[in-house]
Amino acid sequence: MFRNLRRAARRGYRRAVDLSHPARSPLGSAVVNCVVYQDGVRQDGRAEAEEALRKVRKAGHGFVWIGLHEPSQEELAGLADLFGLHPLAVEDAVHAHQRPKVEPYGDTLFAVLKTVRYVEHEELTATSEVVETGELMAFAGDDFVITIRHGGRGTLGPVREALEADPEQLAKGPAAVLHAVADQVVDDYLAVTDAIQNDVDAVETAVFSEHGGSGDAGRIYQLKRELLELRRAVAPLGRPLQQLATQPIPVVPPHIRPYFRDVADHLSRATEQIAAYDTLLDSILQAHLAQVTVAQNEDMRKITAWAAIVAVPTMVCGVYGMNFDHMPELHWTYGYPAVLGVMALACFLIHRGFRRNGWL
Repeated sequence: MFRNLRRAARRGYRRAVDLSHPARSPLGSAVVNCVVYQDGVRQDGRAEAEEALRKVRKAGHGFVWIGLHEPSQEELAGLADLFGLHPLAVEDAVHAHQRPKVEPYGDTLFAVLKTVRYVEHEELTATSEVVETGELMAFAGDDFVITIRHGGRGTLGPVREALEADPEQLAKGPAAVLHAVADQVVDDYLAVTDAIQNDVDAVETAVFSEHGGSGDAGRIYQLKRELLELRRAVAPLGRPLQQLATQPIPVVPPHIRPYFRDVADHLSRATEQIAAYDTLLDSILQAHLAQVTVAQNEDMRKITAWAAIVAVPTMVCGVYGMNFDHMPELHWTYGYPAVLGVMALACFLIHRGFRRNGWL
C-alpha cells in the first residue's frame, strides 16, 4: 500500500480531500481524542474525524485536534486520505524510530519529537534503567493537528488541559498546539536531567568515599550509557527548533516563532547539562581507575615487603640445610637457638624498616 502511495507522490499526483465520502479505514482504538476548537474554546461532544473536519471547514475557522496512540497502517491511512498527509511522513509516523526532525510537506508540517522519562530506582546499579524514551509525532495544517504517540509515556493530557485553560493562546491555532507539545517535551528533558544529577552525585560520593566500592565502575558505565540515550533524544532536536523559530514555515505564523525560540533556549540548557554530566562522569571514572591502581600498588608493596621478610629465614634455612660436615656452629650446643634468634632479629629489623617507610 505504501509503495503505491510513494509512486503517486513521485509522479506529483495529489489527491483532493473529498469530505463526501468516509475515510477508507476506521480509526479503531488508536484514537485517544478527537476535538474541535473554535476561537480557543473546546466544542462539546466527541465527533468522528470526518465530521469534525467538515464542521471546521464549514464554519471557516477553528481546527481539529486528533490524538492517536500507536496507530496501525490501516488506521493512519484513513486519516492520510482525509487530511491529505504525505505518504512518506505517514510511513515514518507508523514505524517510529525516527530522529527528531521538522519536515514541511506543502501546507502540512510533520514533526518528530523524542519523549523521555526518568525511571525511579532506590539505588543505581550496573543494570539500572535510568531513562525511558518514546516518540511523539505531529501533523499540523491550517485547520488540524494530529498527534501520534509511541510508547507508554509522554501523554498529552496535561498539555491539552493547559491549553484549554488559556483560550487566547489556543485560539492561535495548530501552531500554538505544536509549540505547547514541544515545550512540554523539552520541560521533561529538564526534569530528567535534574533527576539524573542525584545519580551523578551519588556515584561521585561513593567513589571519593573512604572505602570506595569495587562495583563503582559498572555503575558509572551504566549511567554513561543512559546519558548517551538521553543525548540521542535531546541533541538532534536543536536544529528543528531553530527551523521553527527562524525560518518561514506556512503552518507557523511569525507571531508564534518567538515561542519556539524560548523552547530552543530551554533545550540548550538541557543539552549543556547532559554534556556537563558526561564530562563529570569521565573525570569520576578516571579517578576511580586511579584509586584502583593505587590500591593495587599498595597491595603489591605489602606482598613485596612480606616476601622480603620471609626471604631471610628462607636463606638461613637453605644454607644450613646443605649436607656439609664443616659448617659454622654446626656442633655447638646453642647453635640452633642462636640461629633462630638471628633470623627473628633480622625479620624484626626488616619489618620495622618497612613500617617506617609506609610499606606495611
